[in-house]
Amino acid sequence: MSTLRLSSLMHCFQGVPPCNVATCSRDGVPNVTYLSQLFYVDAQHLAMSCQFFNKTRRNLDEHPYAAVQVYDPTCFEAYQIHLKFVRSETSGPLFDAMALRIDAIASHSGMAGVFKLLSADVCEVLFIERLEGFLEPNLAPPNAVADDPSTLRNELRALQVIGERICRAADLESLLDRTLESLDELLGVHNSLVLLSEDDARLVTIASHGYGEAGIGAEVALGQGLIGTVARERRSLRVSGMREGLRYGRAIRERVAEQGDEDQLRPEIPLPGLPNAGSQIALPLIVQDTLLGVLAAESKRVLGLDDWQEAVLQVVATQLAVAIDRLLEEEDEEEEEAEPIRPSMLGFSKAPPRRFTFYRNDDCVFVDGEYLIRNVPGKVLWKLLKAYQEQGRQEFSNRELRLDPWLGLPAVKDNLESRLILLRKRLLEKCPDVRLVPVRRGHFALELDRPIELLERDSA
Repeated sequence: MSTLRLSSLMHCFQGVPPCNVATCSRDGVPNVTYLSQLFYVDAQHLAMSCQFFNKTRRNLDEHPYAAVQVYDPTCFEAYQIHLKFVRSETSGPLFDAMALRIDAIASHSGMAGVFKLLSADVCEVLFIERLEGFLEPNLAPPNAVADDPSTLRNELRALQVIGERICRAADLESLLDRTLESLDELLGVHNSLVLLSEDDARLVTIASHGYGEAGIGAEVALGQGLIGTVARERRSLRVSGMREGLRYGRAIRERVAEQGDEDQLRPEIPLPGLPNAGSQIALPLIVQDTLLGVLAAESKRVLGLDDWQEAVLQVVATQLAVAIDRLLEEEDEEEEEAEPIRPSMLGFSKAPPRRFTFYRNDDCVFVDGEYLIRNVPGKVLWKLLKAYQEQGRQEFSNRELRLDPWLGLPAVKDNLESRLILLRKRLLEKCPDVRLVPVRRGHFALELDRPIELLERDSA
């Protein structure tokens, strides 16, 4: 009897590389095929994904025995696991966990609703054997001991430091930036981003780390890709070995453009992402029953996000969600009394004026012919620019924005601060000579180093 434990083969169940399964019919006719997903259930059970009523499933119904060959991507040793089919589950926690990964992949490939999980086929593990001689002698390095404390970071210390930084954050922008910086410094998560809910249908990228300023303002629809699927289902998901499968939807616009339908496209900002990501994770930011956004991270390595990192990120996501909710609540409290409006006293350089164009049909703002921002942040910017041009105003308050019916902010949870952060970052990226600068609680100033020209149109 083998002494190998199923829990010691966790790297083999990440789909890097894919495993294969062998079954046979009642008459003894064999069938070998690749398996889409092999899921660890407990120390005695694995679950195989069933997307189609295929020969593997028919064989299991006729002869409930199977052999699965799996590979450890860290050393490429091979194992054969002998199974006995127990039951199929078409609902419940196990089914939902396996379906979440498949749904995320399907949404990227345009197969949503087609490539879907039909059942989770639970099997009892009879015994495990190492396939001797699979590699040449002395080429396979010894297995890393995952539980060796010397190979792991001190996650409790990391949680302590990150928790302290989250609690000390005075505003939403510093909260998000410091949290992502801490993930890099303390957890080795070098590429991460935060998206906040814009409405019931989409999320907007408001902070990123490891990508520069690129991608700020990028939108993800609920159900789109890994991030959108996690937001829709409100469940965390970690995926390994998906270099080509999960790409955050960055190729959607290119495909549409290739078909000659550029006129149907609205200005988009590509979501930041590594071109060769090996592993990705997304975690919902939830307070009570409200989805505030998603925390996402990725790594170039196929197993770059380990179990302990996922566990720590779960705790960080919970703390981050509570802090975001707290800061948004504080922002809604009484603001300081506004100072009298003062005219602009700024001197301009000899550079040509910035030309801003506002398109009324979709609340979209272009600067010098290039897309800048849209929706509520676009309307906010247009309001500020017009007030500056017509009245010479420099200083504005959050309160006056909330009271302006033209902006269409909801009466409760308007996320105004997150929209202003997005606007500030987009201006910094696209036209740094026009800035929004906080001056005191609930007030900010519009600073310009160049003159501006404003043009308003019905549509592009």
